Amino acid sequence: MKFTRKANANWKGSGKEGKGTLTTASKVLENTQYSFHTRFENGEKGTNPEELVGAAHSGCFAMQLSFLLGEAGFTPNSLNVDATVTFEDGNVTNVLLDLTGDVPKIDLDKFKEIATNAKNVCPISKLLKANIELRVSLV
Repeated sequence: MKFTRKANANWKGSGKEGKGTLTTASKVLENTQYSFHTRFENGEKGTNPEELVGAAHSGCFAMQLSFLLGEAGFTPNSLNVDATVTFEDGNVTNVLLDLTGDVPKIDLDKFKEIATNAKNVCPISKLLKANIELRVSLV
């Protein structure tokens, strides 16, 4: 299976004083604000790249885990995943996936085994190690 998804970022102004918006093709995000302040400070309304990476990673991991549990004969009642993305000295240095599951008839060792596999094969986990292509143009 192959498909593409699109998102757009529009930024105006300098790095610290400027502001931007993010829009996804699905319109789930539509002109969603982001700025230096929403990224490096707290309190201003808006999002930031690390928060969005955390949302994407936790969502992808939970769905991947659900598929793998199903393949092993288990159906989760719920999977709750908190992703904590650490930004340090100009780099994303760590992502902690904190998983709590309600999965009938599974023991902890089996759950850990399947969850570890899900972490390793989750497309967003792999993306964080991927080759990034860049296409550049000027107006």
